[in-house]
Amino acid sequence: MLWTVPLSDASPRLDAHSTEPLYRQLGVWLREQIAAGRLRRGERLPAMRELAERLQLNRATIASAYSLLEAEGLLSGHVGKGSFVSGVPAERGAGWGAMARPAAKISAIGGAAIRFDSSRPSEDLFPLDEFRASCREVLEGNGAAQVLQLGAPQGMPALREYLLAEAVGQGVAGPLDDVLVTSGCQQAMDLIERLITMDGEARVAVEDPVYPGVRNVFGKNRARLLGVPTAEDGIDLDALEAILERQRPKLLVVTPSFQNPTGGTLSENARRSVVTMAQRAGTLIVENGIYADLRYSGAPLPAVRTFGSESVLQLGSFSKLAFPGLRVGWVLGPKPVIARLTQIRHWCDLHSDQLSQAVLLRFAQSGRLERHRKKILQHGARRLRAVLDACAAHLPRGSRWTKPEGGMSLWVELPEQVDTEMALEDAQRAGVAYLPGRAFAVARTSANALRLSFAGETPARIEEGVRILGGVLRRHAERRLSPVTDVETAVV
Repeated sequence: MLWTVPLSDASPRLDAHSTEPLYRQLGVWLREQIAAGRLRRGERLPAMRELAERLQLNRATIASAYSLLEAEGLLSGHVGKGSFVSGVPAERGAGWGAMARPAAKISAIGGAAIRFDSSRPSEDLFPLDEFRASCREVLEGNGAAQVLQLGAPQGMPALREYLLAEAVGQGVAGPLDDVLVTSGCQQAMDLIERLITMDGEARVAVEDPVYPGVRNVFGKNRARLLGVPTAEDGIDLDALEAILERQRPKLLVVTPSFQNPTGGTLSENARRSVVTMAQRAGTLIVENGIYADLRYSGAPLPAVRTFGSESVLQLGSFSKLAFPGLRVGWVLGPKPVIARLTQIRHWCDLHSDQLSQAVLLRFAQSGRLERHRKKILQHGARRLRAVLDACAAHLPRGSRWTKPEGGMSLWVELPEQVDTEMALEDAQRAGVAYLPGRAFAVARTSANALRLSFAGETPARIEEGVRILGGVLRRHAERRLSPVTDVETAVV
């Protein structure tokens, strides 16, 4: 879908379905306005919130576009005053603006590209024979016709009973709780966003950096995102406390175990503190627990919901452990909240996919899921060790990376002169894909960072991919350290 929104005397044309991110499309357009003289040196650009409203975009999108211009020296930001044009582009097509064209095709290495850009399980580990057996047992059973009938909005009763019993056994649910089955966790988040914005604008605190699916769903419509710095030990508690006290957000979304993209994990004391602070502020917590089962070492930690079930909605899914294509997730929470979410879900799609639910229920109840989980943990541990060793061996000097005990991804911060978005095209040509830090930004752009998702590749391909990537990044580090001439006076 294309849309055009007036801005001064010109109109940016943004394509929501393009493979080019919206922030980059807007950044390229603003760069062109500066190059053409329609935005002159010293001129003030619209405030991010104002421009977001005019273009019907997320404020994080505007912030990322402005950050691209600042990185090139075309804009300068002044606290309390705004962003001003401070330079003119070099020759047309130079710098990041030249990368507005579609991404380079990834070269094949050993018959296939090495992909660190997708946080998903490896297809090579899918237990297809066990899955086929589960399908046959469902379709050949006495209840097959009922499974193929229209399903209830709240999900298949047998699966809900199973999930609730599991939660009770883990100490995260009680008699006042209920479960809503959803089409993956993304739909669950969308339903929650609709709920909290029903009465008007709502502030939502999220981790920064954060998985784009979280940022996109909670940053739309009438929700206003508040980014909370997040690192290897999880969300920054001091920053969170300040935001909760001053901003009083209606919602806090947190991934306490193996956060995407950092791999960070909150300690038990930190989890307890998050609940205490949120309850004091009257903030509802969404605990994204989809990575918690992927612990390869160390002791398991209690869920956030253990410390305050009445103020925490917990999200779960089979997608990271088993079959992401089946799209079965769920929300666990107090019965009144689940009833409201069920009503909203009924407005959206009326019924749930019972066949996927029935197959996954059979897969779990037969013991096949637990056997598969043990296999996934063994392979995951090897892949995590491979990526950590490869980072130590091949990344440029001065690089830092998180060292998670599980999950699917880790966060890499390179020397400050490396722009991982600019390096991406060279990496793709060499046959390696990753996601740059800007893809996960809320308020902090993290231009020198990237996410490495290791779960989908074998240890040998991980080592080879990081070796190639390290070479590309070292060249970019050396290139950016080369002397530059004709540099204008910096605006500080």
